[in-house]
Amino acid sequence: MTLPKFILGDNTDFPEAIFVIHTEFPRFIINLQDDEVEWLEEFDKEDQKELESEMENAVSAASEFYDREVALYEND
Repeated sequence: MTLPKFILGDNTDFPEAIFVIHTEFPRFIINLQDDEVEWLEEFDKEDQKELESEMENAVSAASEFYDREVALYEND
């Protein structure tokens, strides 16, 4: 099965949250309500520096995906 790079998710236990799931390496789930990220990968201490710089890119890409998806729904 081929998965999309990003998937939107919601959960009634978190009614205000908007989750974006990133399915490619490094895999993560971000809550766009507060930009909290849960990494689904384990990283070595050496990877921490790269992870910190990648975090900004990940949040930006997830936000852009969400904005595009919402715009597509609004245009329907």
